[in-house]
Amino acid sequence: MRTRDDTALAALLRARPDLLVPVPGDMTQLATRAGTRASVIRALDHLDRFALQTAEALAVAPEPCPYPVLEALLTGHHGANAGESPARAALPRTLGVLRDQALVWGDEDRLRLVRTARELLAPSPGRPSPTGLGPTVAEATAGMSPTRVQEIVATAGLPATHDPVSAVTALTGLFTDPERMSALLDQAPAEAHQVLGRLVWGPPYGEVTPHPAPPVRWLRDRGLLLPTSARTVVLPREVALHLRGGLAHRDTAPLPPPVGTHREHRPQLVDANAAGQALAALSTVEELVKSWEHTGPVVLRAGGLSVRDLKRAAATVDTTEPATAFWTELAYTAGLLASDGETDERYAPTPAFDTWTALAPAERWAVLAVAWLPATRTAGLVGDQDGKGRTLAALGPGLDRSAAPEVRRRVLELLAALPEGGSADPAALLARLAWERPVRGTSDLRARLAHWTLTEAELLGVTGRGALSAHGRALLEHRDPAPPLAPLLPEPVDHVLLQADLTAVAPGPLRRPLGDTLAVLAEVESKGGATVYRFTPGSVRRALDAGHTATDLHAFLAEHSRTPVPQPLAYLIDDVARRHGQLRVGVASSYVRCDDDGMLNEILADKRSAGLGLRRLASTVLASQAEPAALLDGLRAMGYAPAAESRTGDVLVSRDTAHRTPARPAPAPVPDGPPVPGAPLLGAAVRAIRAGDLASTVVRKPPAGPAAGAPVPGGLPRTSAAETLATVQAAALTGSAVWIGYVNAEGSASQRVIDPVRVEGGFVTGYDHTADEVRTYALHRITGVAELADDQV
Repeated sequence: MRTRDDTALAALLRARPDLLVPVPGDMTQLATRAGTRASVIRALDHLDRFALQTAEALAVAPEPCPYPVLEALLTGHHGANAGESPARAALPRTLGVLRDQALVWGDEDRLRLVRTARELLAPSPGRPSPTGLGPTVAEATAGMSPTRVQEIVATAGLPATHDPVSAVTALTGLFTDPERMSALLDQAPAEAHQVLGRLVWGPPYGEVTPHPAPPVRWLRDRGLLLPTSARTVVLPREVALHLRGGLAHRDTAPLPPPVGTHREHRPQLVDANAAGQALAALSTVEELVKSWEHTGPVVLRAGGLSVRDLKRAAATVDTTEPATAFWTELAYTAGLLASDGETDERYAPTPAFDTWTALAPAERWAVLAVAWLPATRTAGLVGDQDGKGRTLAALGPGLDRSAAPEVRRRVLELLAALPEGGSADPAALLARLAWERPVRGTSDLRARLAHWTLTEAELLGVTGRGALSAHGRALLEHRDPAPPLAPLLPEPVDHVLLQADLTAVAPGPLRRPLGDTLAVLAEVESKGGATVYRFTPGSVRRALDAGHTATDLHAFLAEHSRTPVPQPLAYLIDDVARRHGQLRVGVASSYVRCDDDGMLNEILADKRSAGLGLRRLASTVLASQAEPAALLDGLRAMGYAPAAESRTGDVLVSRDTAHRTPARPAPAPVPDGPPVPGAPLLGAAVRAIRAGDLASTVVRKPPAGPAAGAPVPGGLPRTSAAETLATVQAAALTGSAVWIGYVNAEGSASQRVIDPVRVEGGFVTGYDHTADEVRTYALHRITGVAELADDQV
């Protein structure tokens, strides 16, 4: 690893944060770790398309590679006469990026790709190169007999050589000489050119028969195709590069695809549209979570929500199943719902849901948006299959994708770069993301994540009509998104408009007490800017079951309606109330009591009551084999309005207790490797590495006397306990620095340069140059000590 100043070293550690886990002890450890396979793969995955193409070109170039040769691989043989091409202009900057990330080293005339990266990117039969190039002539003829090599050299019109190595060198020289190569190809049959055309851009391997056609035989005899097995031939790299005009890639992409404005909208219209979506999002999440507060769906054995429960939830919130999966995952990510942990485990709201519903609408939206942006759980995967063929379920395992937060943020950044009110073409966004992360597999996932981000941002109200909203910009810039959103949301209203067709129109979001009561008294018929509620006999009976009287309901409607209470609605309430409780259900197993024996006769005569096991005990009492709850449901299904009563004959008010889970934290995102280090950590790591270099390279005084064991080169110093104690005590008295070897409690050995200031109680305290702080070390863990040379003090 070339010498780097502190700024360049910090830039490397920021670009490749995995090198910091743990902090390297010195530059040697850092260089070793930077060359490991896992770290190099991660670094390659984060290169843009042109940087990766440059690395791929270096992998197929001769090693070491002069800068002009690399430039020719990216611009072609005629790049010198083609003016200032974009690839030529971008190459110095891109090469600097590869150097900064410790993937390329060497001077301009001796560029080298790190060994691990070259092994990963160089072509091989089992792993073709992205360039489509095959092996070199030397690699393809490595197992060929010397006689066969001489035959190829002779057929190609070259003089015979005295050994196979010089023969391969002569053949390589022919294929890399444009003039002689052109003359050779001019002699080739037309069909041979067609064969070369099919292989030139890859894959370079082709199958042949034991008796190939004359064009193939002509190419094979002259080494333009070389055999790799009895039935396979390969196009040598040098031949392919000549046919390509010297290009390593068919298309180089030195510049990122532009993301321009696809459509323009007034910013006020974008914000208003996004605010409307945000309000709908709040309503949907609240309705979804509330629907699970009494009897939530059962948690699958493997975790997650069943397909049937997902469909039922979609019907509840009146949306599609993919959208319902998103709302469910969003509520879970925000900590509003979780599994209750009971024996019969179910999903239910958390205590945080009650806190959330008490917030102002803009603040509630901010909670959802702040949870969505960094979340790694990906609702778009619901319904896909994992690596073992199991279907991924909403709220289940296997939905975390560590790249999701970065892609979401990058999509929003690209939208934010457009003029206010401008939306982007999704195809242009995907092309830009594919250029920024072109590695196959990574690129495919990022494309799906970007598509889901656009859909989710529109559903949530981060964007409006495809453009980033003002509160979306605040979210992206780590500002509170609530203040920009609050003025755009309508104030909650305290009234409705009652209509003669047994409906009520809420002209905006309702205040909490009004909305809660109306949700019991009526059914939601349609949503939007205005919510329409419909009153039915079942909904009125539900309100009566909850303890309201007919008088209460009349007073409630008269108080909160801006229009007179329609007569049909008043009649409906009175009619249901008159019949409500006429039948009484109690515990026998259960019984039905009614002062009207004619009604009881009617029930007994009804065939639908057969399953309830009814029999007459008295003229006004029927006994049943069913439980009271089942009997209530059965009678209601038959069109009656029974009421439950207690052992004393009082009507039981059926108010379901809202179920809550124990307090649970929201799920933590699964990070994509180590986080990007901050400035304090980078500064400390650079100081530690520099101090480690000092400790490993500082010049020590030679050991005095035969008992003082010299350290093994690159190893720790070795001295006796008495010598160690005497040396550090002397250093503490004189204020000089010493070099020590130390083994910590975990058994990790290190070497350090310290300035001892106090030695007592079996410990030495001093300033540690390696850690750049004062530390205390146990004397029995010091392997040895050595004084520094006079010119090092």
